[in-house]
Amino acid sequence: MRPEIAVGVRELVEFVLRRGDLRAEFTGAAAAAEAVRLHQRIQASRPPDYLPEVALARTVEGEGLRLRVSGRLDGVFTGGLFPRVEEIKTTRRPLRECLREENPLHWGQARIYAFLYAAAHGHAAVEVQLTYARTDSGATRSVRRLYDVEELAAFFDEVVGRYLRWAEALRAWAAVRDASIRELAFPFFSFRPGQREMIGAVREALRRGGRIFIQAPTGIGKTLAVLYPAVRALAERSCEKIFYLTARTTGRLAAESALAALRGRGLRLKHLALTAREKVCLQPGAACTPEECGFAAGHFDRLPAAREALFREEAWTREAVAEAARAQRVCPFELSLDLARWADLVACDYNYAFDPRAFLRRFFLEEGGPWAFLVDEAHNLAERSREMFSAELRRSPLRELGLRLGGDLPAIRRRLEDLDACLAPAARRARAAGGAVADPHPPAELLAHLGGLASAAEGWLEKNRRTPYRRELEERYFEAAAFLRIAERFDEAYATCWEAAPRDLLVKLFCVDPARPMAEALRRCRAAVFFSATLSPPDYFRSLLGGGPAESLTLPSPFPERHFGVFVADTVSTVYRDRARTCGEVARMLRRFVEGRRGNYLLFFPSYEYLRLVLAAFRREGPRADLLVQEPGMGEAEREAFLARFEAPGGGTLVGFAVMGGAFGEGIDLAGARLSGAAVVGVGLPAVGLERELIRAHFAARGESGYDYAYRFPGIQRVLQAAGRVIRSEDDRGVLLLLDRRYAEEKTRRLLPPAWKPRPVRGERELAEELARFWDAPPGRDPRGGPLAN
Repeated sequence: MRPEIAVGVRELVEFVLRRGDLRAEFTGAAAAAEAVRLHQRIQASRPPDYLPEVALARTVEGEGLRLRVSGRLDGVFTGGLFPRVEEIKTTRRPLRECLREENPLHWGQARIYAFLYAAAHGHAAVEVQLTYARTDSGATRSVRRLYDVEELAAFFDEVVGRYLRWAEALRAWAAVRDASIRELAFPFFSFRPGQREMIGAVREALRRGGRIFIQAPTGIGKTLAVLYPAVRALAERSCEKIFYLTARTTGRLAAESALAALRGRGLRLKHLALTAREKVCLQPGAACTPEECGFAAGHFDRLPAAREALFREEAWTREAVAEAARAQRVCPFELSLDLARWADLVACDYNYAFDPRAFLRRFFLEEGGPWAFLVDEAHNLAERSREMFSAELRRSPLRELGLRLGGDLPAIRRRLEDLDACLAPAARRARAAGGAVADPHPPAELLAHLGGLASAAEGWLEKNRRTPYRRELEERYFEAAAFLRIAERFDEAYATCWEAAPRDLLVKLFCVDPARPMAEALRRCRAAVFFSATLSPPDYFRSLLGGGPAESLTLPSPFPERHFGVFVADTVSTVYRDRARTCGEVARMLRRFVEGRRGNYLLFFPSYEYLRLVLAAFRREGPRADLLVQEPGMGEAEREAFLARFEAPGGGTLVGFAVMGGAFGEGIDLAGARLSGAAVVGVGLPAVGLERELIRAHFAARGESGYDYAYRFPGIQRVLQAAGRVIRSEDDRGVLLLLDRRYAEEKTRRLLPPAWKPRPVRGERELAEELARFWDAPPGRDPRGGPLAN
């Protein structure tokens, strides 16, 4: 039997007929819901012979496949001489303009539906009625045209024929891809310890469906161990598309490196690196309108050529997409979104799969899609999920916009004034409570005012008038729309937080527990693989990332324990109130640590403030080392320059001061002599604040350890990730120093990896002695004496 490809009427028409400019859409959730209600009111107003929501489908035979075209017609009048099919389009534009425009997509859709209906019921002719309806007033205008079935059939065949040529190319590509996958061997002569087991677990999870959490140590080749079975799953039909989800550029680059290794063994695969709009924009500073951006003007006229040019390639990297977009004069981000339909693997940020404001609706509007999610560095997703399902709004930008409007746009200005008046009592209440306060219910009055502002702004923004305040209004509109979208999810796992600042107020819909929305998001895929070096304790991650049944696999470290010296200075207090008093002691311990052996070291702190305090004391100690300091807001080039200093040491010592959970605390690979050791000052606890206390109270009410969920577990993840920078391969040797009295607590120590075997040190001298024993011991012997088996 020939393979069958399904396509919806709208997708078919847009692929073949869409032309013209790229324009931003301003349709919030409330407007979309109103459009649906207006559709239903119009359908309900029709006479008894009217049939609403008519499902239609037709299968067309191609050379090597069958194409099934399907869709749902808004309605059909059945009582006349000929049936009259109706397509309803809602709009804010003047109805006269809509009728005069002759929109080819609207008429194309209506004509396709007319043919499908005529062919299904044997009619010789069909009348087409295109109805435009104003969302603000409900007013409608219609235009009718009569078509004989031969004319409709010719149009259908032309549109379907053009799509079939593309579908045939997709089918031919899939055959080439699958043949290469069936012959694909593992790209290296041998597996690293644990890699074969991980490959088998991933393959079974993708075949069976559901979720699996895999904790595997750094350096065993996790990325390849996940991608190799996932690629094979494409040919085995366990999934139709792979989404490699990552939080950092380094994760995407690791995936591209693994794919390059597989291509070196013959793999044929089209993969897309989907990059954020602002990072790939070819005309930064310009609005996304054809009036300001030359890549938006005529975008859809040139899109087919850009698509075909890139389809001849297989690695659709960020650079390749930008180059093709520049050559064809199309928007690179929109080109990427288009290519995502045809890519076998899409590497992108978490938010394109999970964030309700950014997820790829072309794939994830329905549950149970044939997709595989590979979630890289999944420990990041617990906190990121809270961010994705939360929303915030500041009072000051709204006030500034109102002042900027002056006498213009009086309707929008009034909405802004009403909004500011609504926020004033909340600001006074937050200040009276000491700066921050939370409510267990949504801010109903605020949401009503935001809905009015969004609706008024949508109508004006669609007119696309160039004014000095357009950019600010657009930004406030999108903030309001995002806030309203998150408000729809508000339940007992949310809180409304009000935080007062000088001359400002922050209001936040805070997702205290992301389990429910994560569970909903994960139902969009067939299988999800969460993998990281730090997914302990497992119950913590399983509960936050959707709950429910899930498989798990924990792989022990294959590296010799004697290669990693872990020392704990658990007599030093680093709690906030003691930091000024103990910073000298901390600095002296750190100096001893980096002087144990010449090399490169990273010293991690819980905050920039604490980092600077200890840095000043460290400098006073006169260390024989070059110093590097992480600064807030470092750009990509600055981060790369920082890491470039960590080359194999040439006889001196380099010490980098960094913050836990930052750019250098995870996701970087300083293998071999590039990093001799790391020190972690503190236990990484998040700062005490309103949001953390809400998390603590929520999980305590559920019978869990609220303190662990709010503070201890997130903190230890930062520690483990920072420590994971040291040992990256079986040949690495290195040291780790943990400084904090709380490492003596059993509740903290039990969260450290069993393979670490930490050794307590009670002062500078004892630390120096232990370091000397470690570094002086031959690789085959335990530093404390005697041979040690691997």
